[in-house]
Amino acid sequence: MRIALISGHASPFAVLGAEDGGGQSTHVAELAAALVGTGHDVRVYTRRDSPTLADAVGTDAGYQVLHVPAGPERRVPTDELLPHLGEFGRWLAEQWRGGNWTPDVAHAHHWTSGLSTLHAGRRTGVPVVLTYHSLGAVKRRHQGGRDIGPPGRVGYERALGRAADRVVVQCQDEIGELVRMGVPRGRMTLVPAGVDRELFRPDGPAVPRDPARPRILTVGALVERKGFQDVVRALPAVPDAECVVVGGPAAELLPADPFARRLRALAESCGVADRLRLVGGVPRAELSRWYRSADVLVAAPWYEPFALTPLEGMACGVPVVGTNVGGVADTVVDGLTGDLVPPRDPWALGRAIRRLLSDPTRRFAYATAALDRIRSSYSWKRAAEQLSAVYASVAAVGRSVPAVA
Repeated sequence: MRIALISGHASPFAVLGAEDGGGQSTHVAELAAALVGTGHDVRVYTRRDSPTLADAVGTDAGYQVLHVPAGPERRVPTDELLPHLGEFGRWLAEQWRGGNWTPDVAHAHHWTSGLSTLHAGRRTGVPVVLTYHSLGAVKRRHQGGRDIGPPGRVGYERALGRAADRVVVQCQDEIGELVRMGVPRGRMTLVPAGVDRELFRPDGPAVPRDPARPRILTVGALVERKGFQDVVRALPAVPDAECVVVGGPAAELLPADPFARRLRALAESCGVADRLRLVGGVPRAELSRWYRSADVLVAAPWYEPFALTPLEGMACGVPVVGTNVGGVADTVVDGLTGDLVPPRDPWALGRAIRRLLSDPTRRFAYATAALDRIRSSYSWKRAAEQLSAVYASVAAVGRSVPAVA
């Protein structure tokens, strides 16, 4: 099949720690490569935000990335893309209608890409599959007045869920959220993300460390919803352990990063500044070395749709302490591959970390079970096969898409 993946704000070339260089970029890149591996012809469409980018570039993984000339030739924050989505959709429609490559199905990633893709799909007859990656209603619930996203986002997401030919969800929590929004359950298919098991594996080099000091690792973009503050507040309950934070801007830029400064100030006030180490963003190829260096991986977000970090840690044989939310709750089996605690509860988090660090037998059992779970349920090949079935079903039925309100 000819498959178009639309990821307007998150390029598969994005660097971990850079703006919009997080889980969605990795997800799209890995999925595209896996779909090529199962025999599909894949093109990824992302917004061109630099005049130096080529219009189309190939990748070693066998798919093509096309940079869509929609909006200004500079980085635009995701929540400010709305005025440019129509232009993006018109460009897609022109390419698919007048070119020599029309997809059999288009898979939009994020609600912004969904608007552009449905715009093009209506005009070309290309069926549309949608993955949200995050939901405005949940973001607003957790961030309250700090949520500066477009005021109409929730309405757009509701309409998109009713208009797309299929909605691919990534965790059980997301199904419940979408049903409450009014998206029909029958339109949804649950397909968990995968993990690169060649890159993330238990054998291989690890970042050097002090063997006498337990290492807690936490990984992700330096944003409030990832729960890094709760990890720092939990450290007084875990004497002698160091906490390593991987993610955010490059190490040399951390002193100027507002969130990094707040995190260090919090560590000072908690009396654990000497045990907090901020590494900054690292190349993806180096991440496995950090995972393998840790005794425990902590994933403490308030909201997490697909939880890529726990998957990568588990694939490296690291036990996980995570919050019982979203994709983390689906990925980590409480008491089998790790421990789950309530979100925003540093006391419970600290107690769970301390208990696990003091019990090497439990850590070994969790790590072994985690590897088994990854190998049985979380490969990109498996995700690509499941999605191939979704694509084939919507392409066979054809489109019956109502207008987006």
